[in-house]
Amino acid sequence: MTTPGDSGAPGTPGDRSSPALEIARDVRAGSVSARDVVERYLGAVDAVDGELHAFVTVLHDSARREAAAVDRQVAAGEDPGPLAGVPVALKDNLCTRGVPTTCSSRILDGWCPPYEATVVERLRRAGAVVIGKTNLDEFAMGSSTENSAFGPTRNPHDPARVPGGSSGGSAAAAAAGLAPLALGSDTGGSIRQPAALCGVVGMKPTYGTVSRYGLVAFASSLDQIGPITTTVTESAVLFDVIGGQDPCDSTCLERPAPRTVSALADGVEGLRVGLVTELVDGADQAVAARVHEAAGVLEAGCARVEEISIPELRHGLPAYYVLAPAEASSNLSRYDGVRYGLRVEAGTAEAMNAATRAAGFGPEVKRRIMLGTYALSAGYYDAYYSQAQKVRTLIIDALGVAYQRFDVLLGATTPTTAFALGAKVDDPWSMYLSDVCTVPSNLAGHPAISIPFGSDDKGLPVGVQVLAPSLCEPVMFQVAAVVERGAPVLAPPGIRAA
Repeated sequence: MTTPGDSGAPGTPGDRSSPALEIARDVRAGSVSARDVVERYLGAVDAVDGELHAFVTVLHDSARREAAAVDRQVAAGEDPGPLAGVPVALKDNLCTRGVPTTCSSRILDGWCPPYEATVVERLRRAGAVVIGKTNLDEFAMGSSTENSAFGPTRNPHDPARVPGGSSGGSAAAAAAGLAPLALGSDTGGSIRQPAALCGVVGMKPTYGTVSRYGLVAFASSLDQIGPITTTVTESAVLFDVIGGQDPCDSTCLERPAPRTVSALADGVEGLRVGLVTELVDGADQAVAARVHEAAGVLEAGCARVEEISIPELRHGLPAYYVLAPAEASSNLSRYDGVRYGLRVEAGTAEAMNAATRAAGFGPEVKRRIMLGTYALSAGYYDAYYSQAQKVRTLIIDALGVAYQRFDVLLGATTPTTAFALGAKVDDPWSMYLSDVCTVPSNLAGHPAISIPFGSDDKGLPVGVQVLAPSLCEPVMFQVAAVVERGAPVLAPPGIRAA
């Protein structure tokens, strides 16, 4: 197998080692077997994950079968696909046929979906091997992966700290080398925020470019599936694999599969970059400093960087925490103990519903259901939900004006580095503030990506965020690749596969 430091796949910048692309290249060439690759990663999970708890389910047997099928294709002279033999970890709110999908909630106890998420089918067709399902905040509601019914995930850089959330399991698995690629879901920052805290790349696509079929819904107008990887190149490759129209998802855009990899080597000369005041002010000093350093990297690449204020973004977080709980209260009403998952017996159907939900949902999910139900209730709908939708429109319009001046926007991904486990559990508003820099892209439906950019004085990773207009993923990746190449070296995490 190639060693770290070898160039990436043909046609990519190749400045940084891309483990997933190296694996795929070697498996397709027959110089290493998919079975050997999968055994190595399964062994790493078995050795390391007891301390991290990134996974809730490890698929030893099915992963070996999938790897053997890839090896048979190679032996027969067939091309298994661009991700041949590459192990992938899936956030456990993505449906996998015949395999438990828990959303890290007791209320889905024992449920094995009879169908598979479209993104999972596309991964398999590309030759990837699913090795397990990763931990998350229950129903993707949280910013620390402490709300899981199965216990918290820990940050590989410091196990006393959170990995972020809600896709904390996927981010921790990628950072610790337990999977070269992972998928998460992003409703208000749940891919980008944990990617920033764990020192990996996390990307949220334009709403509608990746099918949501088979993603267990939290807030349907905000949810989007995206990649968590160790490099920008891998993120682009994975996005190109999972993206494209899907007749199973009526919100999916009628567009062909994306093609973003070819933009990675284009550089940033002449591009206009807006450094957003509201996405830097209020951040920790070390985080703000790193964002300004990233702006300097882009200027050195001959981009034109100017500061811009978009004051409407300050209203994004309160609007989000009305809209997302409102949609959650509707989506989660289907968990009633009747059709699937947990059922707590009681004397009447109404009592059974109440007892099942009381036992099955955790505190944060209950809090958001109550908030959302209140916001949608008669007499309060206009004051809260309708008002939040108007604020959402203001944010979309304000970003539209900004993108008339700039090709992309730049800011922090999250205002702090990873905080201690338990530090914010009893302070929901402080926890919600972790998403203050990420929710605008979800409200607008625009793409955004977090790139690791050095660390703070404690050695904890800092993430820098690049935002782009709808369907402008190619230019976003173009800028992200330059930021990545100019980033300070990040020390490897203390907990990592050998």
